[in-house]
Amino acid sequence: MVEAIISGTAPQPARLAAARGLLPLPQNDLLEVLVALREAGDAEIAEAAASTLESQTKEEFLIAAKADDTSPSVLGFLATATGNERELNEAVILNRNTPDRAIAALANTTIDGSLLELIAINQQRLVRSPEIIDAILQNAARTNEAERRARETRREFFEKERGAQQIAEELRARGKTAAAEFFETAELTGAAGELSLDDAWLLAQHIEVSDAELDDSWLPSERYEELTETEEQIAANIKRIFETERVETGEISPERVSLIRRIMFMNARDRMKLAMKGDREARSILIRDSNRVVSTAVINNPRITDHEIENIAAMRTVADEVLRIISLNRAWARSYPIIHNLARNPRTPIPSVVGILPRIHTKDLKNLSQNRNVSEAVRRQATRLSQARSGQ
Repeated sequence: MVEAIISGTAPQPARLAAARGLLPLPQNDLLEVLVALREAGDAEIAEAAASTLESQTKEEFLIAAKADDTSPSVLGFLATATGNERELNEAVILNRNTPDRAIAALANTTIDGSLLELIAINQQRLVRSPEIIDAILQNAARTNEAERRARETRREFFEKERGAQQIAEELRARGKTAAAEFFETAELTGAAGELSLDDAWLLAQHIEVSDAELDDSWLPSERYEELTETEEQIAANIKRIFETERVETGEISPERVSLIRRIMFMNARDRMKLAMKGDREARSILIRDSNRVVSTAVINNPRITDHEIENIAAMRTVADEVLRIISLNRAWARSYPIIHNLARNPRTPIPSVVGILPRIHTKDLKNLSQNRNVSEAVRRQATRLSQARSGQ
């Protein structure tokens, strides 16, 4: 019904009734219809829709601004409406569905410096839409903090002499679209300074996932705070990667050593992006990353295979959060080798193992009940299930 009204295929009386708020529509659908119809070619419908919008309460607008399923067109309308209270503007800014152009318009017109700070915090949005940076810096109401964040983002992503954009253009010209997309948003800095052009080309050979294949809904914005690292943490992480590689595979080839160094000297944000976009070899390195956001990004790579997940489920050097997420994935949970490895892995969180045990074969339960590598709680539960199945 909403699509028919907005597109104009609905009968004229129905569109007019919708504009007057007389149709039994859910509140979010009603707002979407009203926002669309106020721009209708029919003056009577447009006037009725505008009047009905004016009759909506502040509370109804605030609920819409906070909802995850509110239409971007409604959020855009709320962002650019005049006279909004701070709470409503704040909710619009924090809603991930608000169009970037609407945020830019709000950043250009608001006289509340604290709202500009809130806009400037979302670096992802600023990088995606640099016009927001311009709007912040041109607004006389900007605070020192908002200006600092906007200028830092501009410098890091758009003004480096040998920046990511230059590398991306070269990659795109050579047909390496997925790699170009990676470097268009990469920071290219880390413990060893800026990534060299040679380093970039080496990494480009290990990027296979395009932006169109990515789904970053698994990563809430507040977790970006976990992507900050000290030089000591970076050094310890690199040492850990090399140690686990040697234990698991023995001698490491010089080519592999070179790749590990180049990847692990990138900052955590770029490693996270590479984890989601990289090929199997890149994934095999980054799954061992001590930063949990980075290692979690690996299993959110759309090209990862069940065989890789099976191997990861058996790793004792992987973050317990990764193992927990694997156990909750319905598709992977249907694979017996995967859940069997999870059950035997002492790193798998106990609640996850307990949820898996009823699906473990009786013979394997008996072996698990005698496995001293897993926790006592897991052994006891495996024993109970095994005895219950045998009627003891």
